[in-house]
Amino acid sequence: MTELATGTSSGDLDRQLEQHRRELTAHCYRMLGSAHEAEDAVQETMVRAWRSHDRFEGRSSLRSWLYRIATNVCLDQLRGRQRRALPMDLGPAMSGAVSEAGSVRGEATWIEPIPDERVVPEDADPAEVAVVRESVRLGFIAALQRLPARQRAVLLLREVLRWRAAEVAELLDTSVASVNSALQRARATLADGHLAEGEPFQPMDDEQQALLTRYLDAFERYDLDELTALMRDDVVQSMPPYEMWLAGVGAIRAFWLGPGAPCRGSRLLPTVANGRPAFGQYRPSGQGGRHEPWALQVLEISDGRIVGFTFFLDIDRVFPMFGLPLRLDDQDPAGS
Repeated sequence: MTELATGTSSGDLDRQLEQHRRELTAHCYRMLGSAHEAEDAVQETMVRAWRSHDRFEGRSSLRSWLYRIATNVCLDQLRGRQRRALPMDLGPAMSGAVSEAGSVRGEATWIEPIPDERVVPEDADPAEVAVVRESVRLGFIAALQRLPARQRAVLLLREVLRWRAAEVAELLDTSVASVNSALQRARATLADGHLAEGEPFQPMDDEQQALLTRYLDAFERYDLDELTALMRDDVVQSMPPYEMWLAGVGAIRAFWLGPGAPCRGSRLLPTVANGRPAFGQYRPSGQGGRHEPWALQVLEISDGRIVGFTFFLDIDRVFPMFGLPLRLDDQDPAGS
């Protein structure tokens, strides 16, 4: 456990606080559903910790103290706000032929993706990495947002961080009985909801790598026969900020042949988002071989098939966060 020593210098304090940035970002992201808001919350946590470090009494570890501050910052931010969601949380799948993507909602409606490198501690062991990546899955983040803010905090502190009920009660200024009751209600809500199905995180193996290689090649050739062969029959697709979402291979294939046809000729750059394989997608711009950013694709995979696509189209916010270039030319090597 990290403790703040008496007379800690400003440089030492900065280093001690920064050691916890990634795990605090993961916690705030789970609470808020937004990568940008999570980073703001962590920065506010650091400011509050800096201002009050001389009052830190050392009764708990520095890490626990920072989690207390971060949780309260998130609870403050969540007051009066609408919850973030994925399109599947807002209505039924589109039925029949889809001729256009449909209605758009504002940025504040949607859960945002987050790069793994911002939430996975650098020195974490493989088991810890797997836990972190599972706890930032898009389906789990969407399910968390259905919970009232304090239930969300209780569930995360008890189930993800493994705090004792008494510690959570102290943080939230409530009783152990209230914490246990909130945890039971949160579990019941999650059990009644729909979590996007996917395999628990495992290090990339040959089978998964082969699937992703086939997907990248087929998408860049826009070979819909090969693409649909990689999908499970009940695959789903969503495209925030559009409300529309699709269910089933047939519906997705029809959409990709119709409104999605301008994606023909796209190029993909691999990345990782929310503990899952992802690609930055660039569509042809019609300007001398140039490709412009179109979407961040996040894939869910189960039993060797793709079971979910989320295409995040807010490229001005998403691409810089993932370090993805804002254009590709034909001569650019992939990943450069």
